[in-house]
Amino acid sequence: MKSELAPLTARTLGDQVPRRGHWLLAGLGKLILGAMGWHIVGRLPNTPRVVLAVAPHTSNIDGLIGISAIQSLRVQVRFMGKHTLFEGRLGRLMYWLGGIPVNRDSARDVVDQTTAVMRETPFWLGLTPEGTRTGAKRWKTGFYRIAEQMAVPIVVLGFCYRRRQVRIVDCFLPTGDMDADMARMVASLADIVPRKPALLSAPLKAAKAARGID
Repeated sequence: MKSELAPLTARTLGDQVPRRGHWLLAGLGKLILGAMGWHIVGRLPNTPRVVLAVAPHTSNIDGLIGISAIQSLRVQVRFMGKHTLFEGRLGRLMYWLGGIPVNRDSARDVVDQTTAVMRETPFWLGLTPEGTRTGAKRWKTGFYRIAEQMAVPIVVLGFCYRRRQVRIVDCFLPTGDMDADMARMVASLADIVPRKPALLSAPLKAAKAARGID
């Protein structure tokens, strides 16, 4: 059984963490999480650039929890989006939310485009390795290659609906052995209970089965 993780708030983060918004937005995010009965626990590194790997992802409600957590911590988190979504009024909203427009013609292009933006300005990049909410057979690897190219930590976190916690369960620098590092991540998330367990990705289902976790 995992040890209990310490509560995390905006005031406990280090001075190198990129910030966004103000205390009013932080209060709103905290209010939404509190109304839903959720808390943020764990530790975050004091560094200007990080890749946040969020799993499992089985429900749209995950997005509301994630955005509220980001607001409450006042962390500058950005995400990748298809370039066509950044046009017109929707585009302005996407930019405001922290979106990075990328052309998804190839996985390598996406990695190169994203690392180019990360080198220009400090922010934390949030991704879902599963890439879908409907039981992926395998995890995507772009997030790992971005962290490896940038030589930045991968922070592993999950939304546990049993505990009602945003749980930061691991933080490490890529070793270059992607298979071993991915196995480490999957193992750290094995006891996270998603909103829809039937939609877990195959790697997480296997990890739970191996440890006898329902």
